[in-house]
Amino acid sequence: MVSGRLIKLVVFELLELAAFSIPTLVIVEQFASAYQDVTKPAEKTHYWLIVSCSIAYVALVTLLIWVPVKVLFYKKHHLYKKIKGWRPVMLMCVVLTTLPSFSFSIAVTEIQKSTTNGSTAVLPDTLPDLPVSLVLTSLIVVDIIEKLRIYPLRGRQRSNETDHTQATTFRQIRTVTDQVTQNGGNSEAPQPARRTQVSSQPSAVRTQVPPVPELVGPQEPSFHSGILRTMSYHDIRAEIFLWSFLLWSDTIEMVRVAGHPSVYKSGWLYPVYIFSYISLLRIIATPQNPLLNSLGILLQDIPFIFVRLSLIIALGTITPILGLCKNLLVTLSYVYFNYLTKFRVFSTFEF
Repeated sequence: MVSGRLIKLVVFELLELAAFSIPTLVIVEQFASAYQDVTKPAEKTHYWLIVSCSIAYVALVTLLIWVPVKVLFYKKHHLYKKIKGWRPVMLMCVVLTTLPSFSFSIAVTEIQKSTTNGSTAVLPDTLPDLPVSLVLTSLIVVDIIEKLRIYPLRGRQRSNETDHTQATTFRQIRTVTDQVTQNGGNSEAPQPARRTQVSSQPSAVRTQVPPVPELVGPQEPSFHSGILRTMSYHDIRAEIFLWSFLLWSDTIEMVRVAGHPSVYKSGWLYPVYIFSYISLLRIIATPQNPLLNSLGILLQDIPFIFVRLSLIIALGTITPILGLCKNLLVTLSYVYFNYLTKFRVFSTFEF
């Protein structure tokens, strides 16, 4: 009987292969259709030639790069363990699939802008959403599979209950420790201070460091029975799907702006696609990489500030103001809390 682990491996690999190959084939086919309509609609020679080249490209990179890398990591586990901080599968998808797909998406609009006699073609009101959505969805699917690969697909996750119990116990121990320190610890702590006290000063004037108050916030509820306990249960495997899509919502919104007629009929199409692709490069890093937050600021938020601000100034509010505010606030908060608080003027701790 076939084991569940083998079925999981086969399904994951087939899904990743489909996400790796289908976007390029679909977008190049649209490029071939647009080129055929502009040049010679009656003949299909150029159409089938471009489609054949796309099939050959996908087959070539699959057989020469994708399959050997997959087999190598499957057979040689020690090589995969030596890779730290980045994911080879995501690198292959970003370079070999996303980059050609974005390039041909731009080429489709450039082909539709002119005809053979040099006159301007009648462009559609909006670009079709299928190609770009297919590329980003495929990239997110591969990201989800790579994150989900280390977890079993059957059975409930027990680590949440364990982590909750450990966190509750840790808070209880910390509370008891603070009470002991405040009540019984003060009788012993001043003893070394009396040795260094100057005799001319009265005993009432003693410099004591005030205890650091504990940050108090709203208490988080916990449910141990009934329907509320069932509703409060969360599984990391389900959260992988949620956060994988939320992580790229900003890039998805930016690429959606490229479908606006004021953008794709002008030269603004290039910076939108270029910086959207640059923002996707951080998907190569592992989910727990310490540099991931910095890469998000450098590759997404800071470039998007200039792109969105320029689009608003030049073309109006075709991109949401909320997106610009998000990029500004995320960048400023990151710089302030990570770097500016180290200076003396910002270093005083307040409650």
